[in-house]
Amino acid sequence: MKKIAIILLFLLALSSIAGAQKKMKPWTEWTEKDAIKVLNDSPWGQTQTETNTSEMFYSPGNRNSNEGAYNQATSINYRIRLLSSKPIRLALARLAQLKNAPQAEQIKAFAEQQTDQYIVVAVDYDSTDRRISGPAMQAFNSSNTAMLKNNTYLETKDGKRLFLQEYLKPNNDGMGAKFVFPRTLDGQPFVVDGGNFLRFYSEVSRNLKLNMRFKISDLPYEGRLDY
Repeated sequence: MKKIAIILLFLLALSSIAGAQKKMKPWTEWTEKDAIKVLNDSPWGQTQTETNTSEMFYSPGNRNSNEGAYNQATSINYRIRLLSSKPIRLALARLAQLKNAPQAEQIKAFAEQQTDQYIVVAVDYDSTDRRISGPAMQAFNSSNTAMLKNNTYLETKDGKRLFLQEYLKPNNDGMGAKFVFPRTLDGQPFVVDGGNFLRFYSEVSRNLKLNMRFKISDLPYEGRLDY
């Protein structure tokens, strides 16, 4: 029994260490690299990368291409972020601070607001070649709520879906397109502790489909589920 007790204490110590390692440092101490990681590779912000290899073997005899050869695979990154979560908004505020942006204080105030009515997914994008990002820009700018409401939703493991309430086109705020969903379904919170995943799906256009899962158990921030 004594040996078992020692083993349990050892496992508890390891668990405490792991928990301490996951604790994030104050956002005001984040470096640019820290903030970008929160935006693009964290529980609240992830990246969907699509690669185009169709022009890798371009030849001058290809009459179907009017843009010239890529001569290599080109990629576009869709940055899919839970904008209604505080970590994402703090990361945006921190980048604005580090760059001494004139709107830094406004973004900081926005970051500190509580969002209890909506779940907002923001999608931005970047590419190694403007020719591949052009269709994406056109798709986001030409879409509207009516076009997207039936094929854009949040989904949980049990199959429940929460459909789009409003779509906001990209503007000059640097946050990308915004997909707004209600926070509840049938009067109950849509995302709950103990859930497996939260999936965001949208068919923005025939050739642009966004599909990203967020692990619910990784979403807590400062002691509460934050999404």
